[in-house]
Amino acid sequence: MYDIIIVGAGPAGLTAAIYALRADKKVLLIEKENFGGQITYSPRVENYPTQLAISGNELATMMLDQVLEHGAEIELAEVTRILPATHGYTVETDSDSFETKTVILATGSKHRQLGLEGENELVGEGVSYCAVCDGAFYNGKKVAVIGGGNTALQDAVLLSDICTEVTIVQNLAQMTGESKLVSKLETRDNVKFIFNTIVTELIGGENGLNAIKLLNTSSEEYSTLEVDGIFVAIGQQPENEPFKNLTKLNDYGYIIADEGCLTDSKGIFVAGDCRTKAVRQVTTAAADGSVAALAACRYIDNN
Repeated sequence: MYDIIIVGAGPAGLTAAIYALRADKKVLLIEKENFGGQITYSPRVENYPTQLAISGNELATMMLDQVLEHGAEIELAEVTRILPATHGYTVETDSDSFETKTVILATGSKHRQLGLEGENELVGEGVSYCAVCDGAFYNGKKVAVIGGGNTALQDAVLLSDICTEVTIVQNLAQMTGESKLVSKLETRDNVKFIFNTIVTELIGGENGLNAIKLLNTSSEEYSTLEVDGIFVAIGQQPENEPFKNLTKLNDYGYIIADEGCLTDSKGIFVAGDCRTKAVRQVTTAAADGSVAALAACRYIDNN
């Protein structure tokens, strides 16, 4: 019997583990893919306190080392469902099941797709969702970045160092990311911006993606942009499907919870990007982790 099982080992889950372990609780941390979550794909993090600049992977490694130092138990598995039990909950994974008094859901989110025909087939053949992972394959080539937030702009900065041409395709009239990143990109001769435009078609051939078809939503004119690859950065979607019968989700699939990280189910807490919130950053995820862990500890101590 665990005191707390934490589902997800991104910044929210890792921080929750630190706080719970320091409160002398028995903690199991379950992660299905990679420790650190989405932050591991960030080549340079400049907005985390005490770190002037650090890679996301390095930051995640430091957080994991801290969790292990405090004695957390770790399970590499995918949680398939969570069921109410006599003294709390049963957490079932694709390999085992575990009993716990409380659960902290810190499942984060995954890359949102364009939803176009042939998109899945072209992943790895011209369609990517991670410039850090795949950018090197496009050295000396022409690429497009789809999106206008911080992730898209960071991807464009990275790609502009190695690609001959980077086109940023934004569906709005302006970028939504940090002005500092926009200013940096505006100084680069191999970067251009296209606004009020969406991708309507992926055009592939024998060697993968060749071009994308674009629609200007203001003029309603279509155009074709020849590229060797695209990097999609249009946001995230939560991974809460296994828990939809456990706690309430909003229309976008996020777990409904406020800054107290409490759900509508007793003993179930939530932290990080998988919950309803206005700001999704590594610092807010870590903050959620501490709040959720302390709330879970109070619940255990009072029941």
